[in-house]
Amino acid sequence: MPIANTPPAPYYAVIFTSVRTDVEDGYAAMSDAMVASAAAQPGFLGVESAREEVGITVSYWDSLEAIAAWKRDGAHLVAQKLGRDNWYTAYKTRICKVEHDYSFFAQA
Repeated sequence: MPIANTPPAPYYAVIFTSVRTDVEDGYAAMSDAMVASAAAQPGFLGVESAREEVGITVSYWDSLEAIAAWKRDGAHLVAQKLGRDNWYTAYKTRICKVEHDYSFFAQA
């Protein structure tokens, strides 16, 4: 997954940090579906994810209202319940306002 192409700051980041169980049972498919569903939500700007010992997914949004609407999305509510019941031993969600960003991309 490449680096998300976000607009100039300010915007918002939702950081979801998790520790997985050993249960797969549809996790990868649900994860892919949630990224696709989030991308279809108004206000979604992009996503970046890494999954090793600790999973970290950062999604970017244009407003707190867009984040709240995603949290209430029906498919997302199902994924949240499955996560608590099957896939995670722990997780933490942080919502941050990005005040500044900068980047570097090597020339090809």
